[in-house]
Amino acid sequence: MGDSKGFQLGTIGALTLSVVSSVSIVICNKALMSSLHFIFATTLTSWHLLVTFCSLHVALWMKFFEHKPIDSQTVIGFGILNGISIGLLNLSLGFNSVGFYQMTKLAIIPCTVLLETLFLSKTFSKSIKLSLGILLLGVGIATITDLQLNFLGSFLSFLAVVTTCVAQIMTNTIQKKYKISSTQLLYQSCLYQSATLLISGPFLDKLLTGLNVFSFEYNPRVLVFIVLSCLIAISVNFSTFLVIGKTSPVTYQVLGHLKTCLVLAFGYVLVGDPFSWRNIFGILVAMVGMVLYSYYCTVESQKRTEEAPALNQLKESESDPLLLVEIGAGKFNDVSVPKDAVWESDKDLRA
Repeated sequence: MGDSKGFQLGTIGALTLSVVSSVSIVICNKALMSSLHFIFATTLTSWHLLVTFCSLHVALWMKFFEHKPIDSQTVIGFGILNGISIGLLNLSLGFNSVGFYQMTKLAIIPCTVLLETLFLSKTFSKSIKLSLGILLLGVGIATITDLQLNFLGSFLSFLAVVTTCVAQIMTNTIQKKYKISSTQLLYQSCLYQSATLLISGPFLDKLLTGLNVFSFEYNPRVLVFIVLSCLIAISVNFSTFLVIGKTSPVTYQVLGHLKTCLVLAFGYVLVGDPFSWRNIFGILVAMVGMVLYSYYCTVESQKRTEEAPALNQLKESESDPLLLVEIGAGKFNDVSVPKDAVWESDKDLRA
């Protein structure tokens, strides 16, 4: 019972940290990108990951956690796919309308459910599926505006969804398979993620914005916000691994949509972004879905806990589920890439 309460408190703490840090970084990046016109999102993400690695290296040196080696091929593949996933999500926004990009993000949950069902033999009850449907409907109402389709944008979105889903599934399964903490996994993988984006970032940003990150005028105010964004990103990256490790990739995506609604609300209250009754209705519907999802997850978790003693003997004879699709991790922050050099005032909040 004590372990169960400790796990629940740890999970609540991880969820809270994820929400607070993600909303904070979006607000910080809105100021950085919309007000100060630093619109190089992929390069900024690579700096986030590099700072995260450095901070974790210091934490390791101070013995805040122990280094637990993992198979190098797994870690390298994991890190590189993370970087590819982030780059594809940014390209998806760059080559699509904001509305279609939001559809891409909504597609991640059903895609994750499908992949876990097919390859990890995981089952989702009708109640869970219903609550997810209500949540996605609400987020769609609140965030989706125009739906302009093009072949290249659609293809990039498809790749972004698949790589992100596989990445987040691997974040969960690799922690369980190798019995390592989120901190240990993040420390070993984020350098490869950062290297992937450090190499590709300037080219992607040039392609999407038409501007060169190296020729940007870095005045003191811009530097302060970049440093602040990188510091907040440490918490974002850590909480992402923590949430997926303690819960599931689907729960992390549900939390992501909750953060989208919170960002919309904060944008209206703090920044004065335009807000309509459709936004309000969509957020309320999404919150209903979120509450139902949380309730059904709690009920089913309690049932599994009660049934666990009876299943212990059966588990001894069962083999591990297929883990051959493990290649990557998820998107680590809510930075948005513009289609053009000129940003819409609320584009990075909605995306």
